[in-house]
Amino acid sequence: MKKLLVAALFAASAAAHAAGETITVYKDANCGCCEGWIAHLREAGYKINAIDSADMPAVKKRLGVPDALGSCHTGVVDASGQVIEGHVPAAAVAKLIAQRGVKGVAVPGMPMNSPGMGKMDGKLVTVDFKGRPFSQD
Repeated sequence: MKKLLVAALFAASAAAHAAGETITVYKDANCGCCEGWIAHLREAGYKINAIDSADMPAVKKRLGVPDALGSCHTGVVDASGQVIEGHVPAAAVAKLIAQRGVKGVAVPGMPMNSPGMGKMDGKLVTVDFKGRPFSQD
């Protein structure tokens, strides 16, 4: 029981620390779902610097986003350089920030059960840049 309590406190502390991070988000100026995802992150306490880009493929290439994992917007954690591709839930962003050895995570495509797209159902899988499951929210 004591170990479970310590683990829960550690997770809450990591999430609280991560929530204060600044994330730069590159997006298409005409994309409404990107704004929905940004609002989701802001509600979770992240500071967002949104930058409109007319050439998102170039942004993704420069940041090392694997082609197979692409979505409509790309975020970068300013402090660590970690990359967030697509509609990644705030909880998975906190987990990413706590694991500085992970280069990036993605929610490929635009799934309807993701923040900015629709109601989350607990079945959304975020993957790391090697395509391995990273988080389920």
